[in-house]
Amino acid sequence: MNVIKAVQLYIENMIADAGPGMKMLMMDRETTSIVSMAFSQSEMLQQEVFLFERIDSGRSNERLKYLKCIVFIRPTRDNVLRLQTELKSPKYGAYYINFSNIIPRTEIKALAESDESESVRGVKEIYADYLPVNPNLFSLNIPTCLQSLNWNQEALERSVQGVISVLLSFKFRPAIRYKSSSSTAQTLAKKVHETINKETALFSFRPPEDGSPPPLLLILDRRDDPITPLLNQWTYQAMVHELLTINKQRVDLSDVQGVPKDLKEIVLSSEQDEFFAANLYSNFGEIATTIKGLMDEFQKKVHDQKKIESINDMKNFVETYPQFKKMSGTVSKHLVLISELSLQVSKQQLFEVSELEQEIACRADHSTQLQRVKRLVTDEKINLQNALRLILLYSMRYERHANCGTSGLLKILQDRGGRAHIVPRMLEYISTSARQELFNTVKITDAVKLTRNLIKGLKGVENVYTQHNCVLKEVLEEVTRGRPLDASYPIMGNELPFRRPPQEIVVFVIGGTTYEEALAVHRFNQDGFKIILGGTTIHNGDSFIEEIVAATAGVSFKHSRSLQQFHHAPAGEA
Repeated sequence: MNVIKAVQLYIENMIADAGPGMKMLMMDRETTSIVSMAFSQSEMLQQEVFLFERIDSGRSNERLKYLKCIVFIRPTRDNVLRLQTELKSPKYGAYYINFSNIIPRTEIKALAESDESESVRGVKEIYADYLPVNPNLFSLNIPTCLQSLNWNQEALERSVQGVISVLLSFKFRPAIRYKSSSSTAQTLAKKVHETINKETALFSFRPPEDGSPPPLLLILDRRDDPITPLLNQWTYQAMVHELLTINKQRVDLSDVQGVPKDLKEIVLSSEQDEFFAANLYSNFGEIATTIKGLMDEFQKKVHDQKKIESINDMKNFVETYPQFKKMSGTVSKHLVLISELSLQVSKQQLFEVSELEQEIACRADHSTQLQRVKRLVTDEKINLQNALRLILLYSMRYERHANCGTSGLLKILQDRGGRAHIVPRMLEYISTSARQELFNTVKITDAVKLTRNLIKGLKGVENVYTQHNCVLKEVLEEVTRGRPLDASYPIMGNELPFRRPPQEIVVFVIGGTTYEEALAVHRFNQDGFKIILGGTTIHNGDSFIEEIVAATAGVSFKHSRSLQQFHHAPAGEA
């Protein structure tokens, strides 16, 4: 179960279908991102794809009849209309049309009517309608998906299509479970279930012969765990996303001082960068040691390259030069990244900030934590975004505490020019079940669960910066051990629950997932499970705060009436 390999296989087959000869690839905005995250341009050239064009950009009238045109687009109404225009006046010799998802028959009929010159050689559906980020992680690149804490209809439709595409990629007809207290999770589960039942021909996969349970699609809601995206991260990929932002495998370093021109934008792909693939989940300390080892190895090779004394040495140099050049690029790229991460950790005082974030997330100690938060929020060296995140965590944990100091903290933040109005919105965003379960504010009546929590608390922690366990990890522990989930995570439809744990699991998080959760899934997979994680987007702290702002727009304030003076943003600010 590897989403990158699944997308690569679809694209390779799509290119192979066009046969030998010079080819061009016509895409839309979204499929361009899908292809670029699966293959580099040089890899596409090796498959005789020499030209790339966007169907939604301006069209030139130059005729290139010697080229075969492979079309790979999403099955949207706009794309079909653009393709009809293209087929009425074809530029290329032959067209091989591939839609990234299910296309209605009426649209195929409309295309056939437009193909008066009979240029189309075939029309196919290939189910690569999602961004493959890591082997176990995909995204739909929907930055915000809720309005007034309900689905934005466009985002709902795109989420259904994305989830269906993933299921078809792996030939899964799953049992569907969703968080019972989340109306958005229930809506998505229902829509996916309806689509599977409607497209019975596509989902007519043979059930496992040994009677093992079907794959599981587990739909979760970000509102049930708003803690995880707010915490600073300490593994490589997660840190880069948190401090520098990864956007479709690209990191923009144009604002970083002293970076060479060719490194102003860096590509981080686990498929194209062996060092990155090997260190995705390494922690900050390990990465520094590993990059030093890479530097030492590189310096040794540089020294060896200088010893060119014979024809044989010259021959060896020419043969090894491509690997040497590649290694040089890898060293330069990761050295720049590590240097900038180190600078940000020091500048933002992240060791101290992160330790307090973890303390608030994992244990209650009101008076001590309030004093520490107050000290850091007052400190001008702590940037406003980190100050806000500390207050958000504090306000959620101590919302009902008799001596809750959120109001005083917000006054300090406001005086420093911070976005104090985000905190009341977060208190509307967090779900009822999160209020009860995240901080154990209700009495736990389940004796087994209580015992488990106590054992977890006694086990100790490897690292003060990684104490926190995301909700997803706890849910997956229940699923993989075959514990019953029926009440909290009911099954959609009439299927009877299996008592044995599923062999394959697809998790989808409405409101975005995180790299911390991807790490949890990676660890389960290391233990032999087959789990894929996806979400409407992949959040860092900043993008999650924007999601909260969008999701709570127009919501009446029920849980934060005591913070009325902070309900609204200053004029001109969101």
